[in-house]
Amino acid sequence: MTPRFDVVGLVVSDMAASLAFYRSLGLTFPEGSESAPHTEAELPGGLRLALDTEATIRSFHADWRPPTGGGRVGLAFLCDSPAEVDATYEALVAAGHRGELKPWNAEWGMRYAVVLDPDGNGVDLFARLGDPS
Repeated sequence: MTPRFDVVGLVVSDMAASLAFYRSLGLTFPEGSESAPHTEAELPGGLRLALDTEATIRSFHADWRPPTGGGRVGLAFLCDSPAEVDATYEALVAAGHRGELKPWNAEWGMRYAVVLDPDGNGVDLFARLGDPS
């Protein structure tokens, strides 16, 4: 049997803040997960996004420490249009999340922006510009 990619896992410092952030991007987590040590959202294609608190990780890995220096992980969300990139970025920043890169038209033909989740992970928002043909 060949292993198959199944879960993207994030270690979070504040479960409620992380759930609010990812729910605002359309992910569905079980109700009441704010106080859970672990929760998951099913992603398109059958993958899952798992959130675990730092305390959960330390419960089986006592020496675990959060990475330093940034660049923990990057996630990307496809938007339906360039206007949706702008609107989503503005909504997240208005909700108190840190905008890393304001929306711009990237040379590779996409509208792009980057917001940081509550733990400093980069979350890209993107949409294709024009007709790709």
